[in-house]
Amino acid sequence: MKINATMSRALNRRMILNHLRREGPMSRADITALTGLSPAAVTFVVAELMDEALVQEREAVANIKGRPSTPIDINYGSRLAFGFKLNKDSINCVLTDLATTVLASADLPISDTSPAGITTAIAGNMPVLLKTADRAEADVMGIGVSIPGEIDPVTGMCIQSPRFGWQSLPFAELLGEQVKVPVWIDDDVNAFGIAQRLFGAGRDHQNFAALAIGAGIGCSLIIGGEIYHGGRSAAGKLGHIISVENGRRCECGRRGCLMAHAAEPYMLDEWERLSGAPISRDGFVEAATNNSELAISILRDAGSRVGRHLADVVNMFDPDVIIVGGEAVQFGELLLGPIREAMERFSFFSKPELIADWVSNSWARGAAALATQNIFDFQRAPSG
Repeated sequence: MKINATMSRALNRRMILNHLRREGPMSRADITALTGLSPAAVTFVVAELMDEALVQEREAVANIKGRPSTPIDINYGSRLAFGFKLNKDSINCVLTDLATTVLASADLPISDTSPAGITTAIAGNMPVLLKTADRAEADVMGIGVSIPGEIDPVTGMCIQSPRFGWQSLPFAELLGEQVKVPVWIDDDVNAFGIAQRLFGAGRDHQNFAALAIGAGIGCSLIIGGEIYHGGRSAAGKLGHIISVENGRRCECGRRGCLMAHAAEPYMLDEWERLSGAPISRDGFVEAATNNSELAISILRDAGSRVGRHLADVVNMFDPDVIIVGGEAVQFGELLLGPIREAMERFSFFSKPELIADWVSNSWARGAAALATQNIFDFQRAPSG
């Protein structure tokens, strides 16, 4: 492919922005040395980025020779992104800066899960978040929406979402018609993986897996610094590996899927069945925290099952690390320990570190990252 001047400038922009993202503030001279670009090229790109308020100069500091040096840093607050994570009965909503730092958030209950109902709810919540953060609509660069299911992020099509009963839905286009700003969509676990690649525990790794355990189970794969979607946008569906032949019915309609035998709903069902207590997440969490043998046993069995299948991911893709998120991370080593032990027992050669990285609003921040990553990758375009 022939690279013209416009593409060359875009490549240089991306290179400089990503070095600043990973390394933090640095001088023009340091950028030149790190990127291999000419001083003139660095000066030109930095000036262009400063004109767009995407980077800014920090206070001058003395370099190793005692001379003043002015660090350049990304102006993360110059642009805003919305992130919306779709759940069965609610939407996790955030307004963030370019680093996916949350400026305003809300959990929006929904009763109408039709495409029109959800897009209307999203559009109606945006002005509320902007007002809460005291920010202007003009600063918004885009919207990211994470949807459980099979998503084509290029076309903005929800291929299917069993949780909502959607098939071949042009979700990004439908939402874009209402909000009039760029829209990006992807599977919720992929969105979590993208956030990890940009600003989480995966930022220093080109190859890693992002495992999420909550209402479902998914495992996003980042290969060569990019999300691997597969040929039909269905990669990473660890939760839909058949783990128990003719087992429990999964939300996808099949029987025996891993998520039907190891995700949080399964744990809570087991807690109710074996303890006789009503299903209550708070009750199960409290029991596990208080070292209930039954709760610990349920977590151990679920974790061991996940780890057994996670070993197959390790054997196939050899990730540097595995980053774990999702609501079930709250159980800490009671769940992560059995996952790690089973994974290492069944892995052939690699024994990647298992890292928990989960905070409040991680799902919605991941959705916002679908939009903010556009700043760091000029080749991406909004879908829909």
